[in-house]
Amino acid sequence: MSRARVTEAAGLVEQALTAAKRPTIAYVTERAEANLRWAGSALTTNGEMTSTELTVVATAEVDGGTAVGTVSQQVTDADQVAALVAAAEAAAQASPPSPDAAPLVQPWGAADDFDLAPAGTTIDVLDEVARGLGQAFQEAAGRDQRLYGFAEHIVTTTYLGSTTGLRLRGVQPTGRLELNGKSADGARSAWVGAASRDFTDVDVTALTAELTTRLGWAERRLDLPPGRYETILPPGPVADLMIYAYWSASARDAEEGQNAYATPGGGTRIGSRMSDLPLRLFSDPARPGLESMPFVDFGSGPDGTSFTADAGHPIAAVDWMRDGVWNELIRNRAWGAKTDRPATPPADNLILDGGGEASLEEMVAGTERGLLLTCLWYIREVDPERLLLTGLTRDGVYLIENGQVSGAVNNFRFNESPLELLGRISEVGRTEKVLCREWNDFFNRTEMPPIRVPDFNMSTVSQAS
Repeated sequence: MSRARVTEAAGLVEQALTAAKRPTIAYVTERAEANLRWAGSALTTNGEMTSTELTVVATAEVDGGTAVGTVSQQVTDADQVAALVAAAEAAAQASPPSPDAAPLVQPWGAADDFDLAPAGTTIDVLDEVARGLGQAFQEAAGRDQRLYGFAEHIVTTTYLGSTTGLRLRGVQPTGRLELNGKSADGARSAWVGAASRDFTDVDVTALTAELTTRLGWAERRLDLPPGRYETILPPGPVADLMIYAYWSASARDAEEGQNAYATPGGGTRIGSRMSDLPLRLFSDPARPGLESMPFVDFGSGPDGTSFTADAGHPIAAVDWMRDGVWNELIRNRAWGAKTDRPATPPADNLILDGGGEASLEEMVAGTERGLLLTCLWYIREVDPERLLLTGLTRDGVYLIENGQVSGAVNNFRFNESPLELLGRISEVGRTEKVLCREWNDFFNRTEMPPIRVPDFNMSTVSQAS
């Protein structure tokens, strides 16, 4: 990495702040990516990419308060910076006052690493994955199966500064691998995935072994009607449901009676018991193996809460639910000041732990009759007042009889609220790191347990395959 490149990464922030005529935030995101793709048990493409994006957040005092203007652009030339700052300032001056405006974040923490080079990645990080796939392709051919999927490693380095003197640098590695196995005739399909910071902990052999087991289960096919079934959900589907609950947890919307966290009479679910089990749902940017950016570097949270004016604010660990009782909601500084509550920006990870020790296999062995639901797909919200979700099952719903998987069953459409589901969990297993299926494009740092639900609602049979 040349010194010129270092200057480009951190120096763009300084250049933007020098050009600013009013209180301003500027941050540069350097993104490096490496990826592999495969289809029909053969590698198809691989590549490396880099990009640089500058975001400028300008403020302006207007009638009624403070307005905010934000402009982002991929930058290839330092001459673009002044124009970007001018555009953000013009946008602020032309905007109405922002209800989420707040004084810019003051300096905190050490800034010793601000001028260090961006972190990067290369295709070499996927060498062991490629070697494992080579062996997996040969073994799949011997079983008359085909493997499809991709692996990608993305490293973003953020340089954030403001006219208050704040200077922060953060590095976020994100890796994921999706692996789909199909029988040669396409009649049977299964999916597995893995999340990783550097791919040193991804075991392709173990993943393909799990695919083989599931495809073997599907050699026997049974049809079941819709209904409520005792169902075991592995950590992946649990993550998909809990992520949506997390994304919806806006304090402002709850206190204004506009989401599922509102309660009659103008209250919220904070302090409400959600489960008789000692469930803890929390996020922590310092969680080992799930480390995420320790400061706000986004314009809005997943629940829609604006954090534009909060750029650079530290992100702390938060217990959203503790011992089965809902404990906190997502809140920016402006709403926190209005309601006399602390700001609670969301971290980019989520953990559910209920103290369980049973593995998924042990939970299956303890089931007389029920379903094993391995993947959720196409999840959509149907009733925001209940956070009722609908979606499809995909790539593996299996019947358990007398402690063993006896075959695959047809797909279903389900209807469930993750908040209501919390109160109906009858068993929780051991929490482990997992990649969800539906939301992993946006969120893939999770630890979840398998859970047992005595009456999961499979509302209709789906013809999807």
